[in-house]
Amino acid sequence: MTMPHVGAIFGAIAGVMAIMLHSSIHKIEEGHLAVYYRGGALLTTPNGPGYHIMMPFITTFRSVQTTLQTDEIKNVPCGTSGGVMIYFDRIEVVNMLVPSAVVEIVRNYTADYDKTLIFNKIHHELNQFCSVHTLQEVYIELFDIIDENLKVALQKELTIMGPGLTIQAVRVTKPKIPESIRRNFELMEAEKTRLMITAQTQRVVEKEAETERKRAIIEAQKVALVAEIQFQQKVMEKETEKKISEIEDSAFLARERARADAEYYTAAKFAESNRVKLTPEYLELMKYQSIATNSKIYFGQDIPNMFVEGADSPPKSARAPHNAQMEH
Repeated sequence: MTMPHVGAIFGAIAGVMAIMLHSSIHKIEEGHLAVYYRGGALLTTPNGPGYHIMMPFITTFRSVQTTLQTDEIKNVPCGTSGGVMIYFDRIEVVNMLVPSAVVEIVRNYTADYDKTLIFNKIHHELNQFCSVHTLQEVYIELFDIIDENLKVALQKELTIMGPGLTIQAVRVTKPKIPESIRRNFELMEAEKTRLMITAQTQRVVEKEAETERKRAIIEAQKVALVAEIQFQQKVMEKETEKKISEIEDSAFLARERARADAEYYTAAKFAESNRVKLTPEYLELMKYQSIATNSKIYFGQDIPNMFVEGADSPPKSARAPHNAQMEH
């Protein structure tokens, strides 16, 4: 065998070896697990991130993500209870598969498990929801709860069919509806907005009126309270004046009573004194004192008759000449 033939053989062997080495070495990214198939049978031992070697042309692998991922389902049709067909442009399902459940999930649903457990389930659950609700409910009234309902329904199914696969969140975009219906909805929303604005304006006016009414009530209560306080003050002033008058009257009566008592006491004492003094001796003394104060004194036996004036009284010339007269 010539040297060129030997070189060609070695070159062919080296090429085959290179191809086999390239086919046997594979890399697994972080957050993924590699599951292996040998002759179509799933092996039970997965490999984690890094470089790994497998038997070329006999063993194959699939990389399965075990971190949080988002599956996107597009253009999902949905028929409402009224027979209107609408389309959800995009539905996003955030899910995660735990590493310990990878082999079992792949064995039951293949490495493309999300098509069976998520995509198909989303179509089913969404159509179930639309079929029992009207377009008004799906498009407006209940749209805010569709994502939560889908999440709960998916997780309930996965707990039974795919343990280890959890749904973190579901995000649903606004569905597409026929153009004529959409215009009607827009008009309806505009009218609803106008009514809401009108109602809000009415509430504001009512609130302002209520505030004004309360302010008026407060002002009236304040005026009434001030009037009541002023009335009470006047009543207290009158009561004070009445008490002062009563005190003054009581003082005046007391003074008058004291004065009358004093006068009575003086008169009583004076009368008592007179009763004590009016003795025969005192009266005799008073008689002589009275006589002594007269301007004339008469002596003689006819003295008593000198004080009686009458027609039969003798004239002064007829009186006895022996009577003596002394004038003061």
